[in-house]
Amino acid sequence: MKIDQWFKSSLESNISLKSAETVLKLAAEGATVPFMARYRKEMTGNLDEVQIRQVLDSKETWDSIIKKQESICKEIAKQEKLSDSLEKQIQSTFDLSKLEDIYLPFKIKRKTKATTAKEAGLEPLSQWIWETSLKGGNDNPEVEAEKFINKEKKILDTEAALKGASDIIIEKLSENPEIRQFIRNEFLKNSFVHSKKGAKAQPNSKFEKYFDFAEGLQNLNKTENSHRYLAMRRGWLEEELSLNITGAPDKEELFEKTLTGRLEEECMAHKNSSCSDILKKCSRMAFKAYIAPSITNEVHKKLKDTADLEAINVFSNNVSKVLLAPPLGSKSVLGIDPGIRTGCKFAVIDEAGKFLHHGVFHLRSAEQQEQARAALPAMLEHFKVEAIAVGNGTAGRETELFFRESLKKGSFSKIPVILVNESGASIYSASDVARKEFPDLDLTVRGAISIARRLQDPLAELVKIDPKSIGVGQYQHDVSQSSLKKALETVVDSCVNQVGVDLNTASEYLLARVSGVGPGLAKNILKHRESNGLFKSRKMLLKVPRFSEKVFEQAAGFLRVMNSDHPLDKTGVHPERYSDLEAEAKANNLKVEDFLGAEGVKKLKSNKTLSDKLGAFTFKDIIDELEKPGRDPRESFEVTAFRDDISEIKDLELDMICPGIVTNVTNFGAFVDIGVHQDGLVHISQLSHNFVKDPRTVVEAGQSVKVKVIEINTAKGQIALSMRLEDKAPSTSPSAAHPNSRPSTRSPGLNRTKNSHSNKREDFKNNPFAKLGQLKG
Repeated sequence: MKIDQWFKSSLESNISLKSAETVLKLAAEGATVPFMARYRKEMTGNLDEVQIRQVLDSKETWDSIIKKQESICKEIAKQEKLSDSLEKQIQSTFDLSKLEDIYLPFKIKRKTKATTAKEAGLEPLSQWIWETSLKGGNDNPEVEAEKFINKEKKILDTEAALKGASDIIIEKLSENPEIRQFIRNEFLKNSFVHSKKGAKAQPNSKFEKYFDFAEGLQNLNKTENSHRYLAMRRGWLEEELSLNITGAPDKEELFEKTLTGRLEEECMAHKNSSCSDILKKCSRMAFKAYIAPSITNEVHKKLKDTADLEAINVFSNNVSKVLLAPPLGSKSVLGIDPGIRTGCKFAVIDEAGKFLHHGVFHLRSAEQQEQARAALPAMLEHFKVEAIAVGNGTAGRETELFFRESLKKGSFSKIPVILVNESGASIYSASDVARKEFPDLDLTVRGAISIARRLQDPLAELVKIDPKSIGVGQYQHDVSQSSLKKALETVVDSCVNQVGVDLNTASEYLLARVSGVGPGLAKNILKHRESNGLFKSRKMLLKVPRFSEKVFEQAAGFLRVMNSDHPLDKTGVHPERYSDLEAEAKANNLKVEDFLGAEGVKKLKSNKTLSDKLGAFTFKDIIDELEKPGRDPRESFEVTAFRDDISEIKDLELDMICPGIVTNVTNFGAFVDIGVHQDGLVHISQLSHNFVKDPRTVVEAGQSVKVKVIEINTAKGQIALSMRLEDKAPSTSPSAAHPNSRPSTRSPGLNRTKNSHSNKREDFKNNPFAKLGQLKG
């Protein structure tokens, strides 16, 4: 099979061979995926990042297969057993499992029972048994076995001789590629995964539904069902479940009989031969002791790979939504890290995210609350605070309500108080990144700063932490950690380049994610900025040490200089296209800046000559950039409301309609925060009145939704919700639906992770502050 055939069979139908070859050529020249997707559309045929990565991943898989073929041929050649036909078979096999089957008989193994038997001289006896069956002979095997008794080699009797000969036959059968492929296919087509209650099953176990469960492998291996395998696997590893792969329920024996029958066919041409009983036992042993465990492991791996891929895909999509959550923008923010016993640590940042001031609000007693109310207006006025961000951990809702109530009257009533995801904030606070940024500040103050910055610009702040800490995954600890890390790093890079980075305000962590830059050059950019002042143009990047022309090509389009000497530097137009626009402006007695904005771009929209020169895809992108220069592709910030009359599960009632925020989307539904310290689950069947195959087609992380409470399990802390509201349900407007709902609770797109600060659990018993809502311990 040639590489073009491989691409044809492994890539999506809408990816042409020409496009794939172009991607590989560009990648070999050092082009990044974001750069190819954004600035080489004409060359790639407008492939997006997902398609480009598929091409690169397919090539990587192809290379690994070719490498495996070469390795196998080399090893067999060393044994002087590589015939022309065998080499041809290996080189025409592109399935790794089949390659392993071919290689298995030649694989250097630890000493086996079969090799011991061969060393004892029993191979001729095994051949005699095999040939006797083929001929249908009736010679007594025990008589033949007597010839092989050898006390020096510990073959003391006929039973030992026959046992050794059987070991050789068992290994021969278990290493037969055709048999293994037949059994593999049967497992893949007809086997079931069975789970049963395990030795360490717990009362009210989260695995209770799998205590007696079976599902066909083909169905379980579908991406939309693969989460069930991860659930069973986790229960298996925790010994709350036992897990087996065999035939359909009540048909296990028939399934095994079918497979051992194939082995018997291989070695028993005549079933009435005197050696038939020996070969039947060999067939059963080859299946049970060797082939079945091996194929079962393959099946588990296949299921795990499918489930991992889908779980990582779900996680990546959710992380992308959170990273691209609408930013509040350049506004001064008061960030609050809630706490009662030790107080609410707060920090103020200016519109550029610069730390200004910190302190503590003590709210444990009524007197302390009054003191906080009295001190708040002066601080808000002094620092010109435009929004208050409250971390959503323990006491977050109550803290948010306190500040909202405190601002209800007076000149500060319009300042929004917003619950912000603090997932990973404690990790950031103790990290080297935080220590480098704020070496003299306490951990909790760093956390308050991070909370404020997350509201101001989620992407810029969240790039500083491991994306796994964002907390929107599905079985994230059960999947391949290396694959997860790679996928999430890709998502972060993609989001950063999609939004673009302000060269004069970005942190080194944001700059490091820009196409072609990386950590080393990011540090150099900062050093240059500190030493020489703000960048006045993109071209100044070439003065940064090690910032080559090639790096400039890859990075420049994603870096913005808002007050540049060149008007296009604040857009996503690549500098390589400046000369085309400058020439067009000159030809029409205009300046390039005359093309900016909705009116200016009209002068170019119908320019077919320029469109033909640049290419339709590139021309459209340039028009879009000129129409809204310096635009942020993220949605506009909006504040979402929770009901004001609920703060924990006990406040909920069946059929209650609640506004909420989607915090996590999985294959089986979506989790929604309705403001009670515990997300509720909208099962996939409750997402819509229509059939839903993939929840992501209906909802996404960060989306504002309206849900109905359909089940409350206080003992397990579980809430079941539905988006299948009645036709005459109340209006989606919070104020219309609920007279006591409030206009603001948390930032859309920011996920809520419960109890993210475990060290902040406190005793709230008899606490006056608890009047704002009983807190969970």
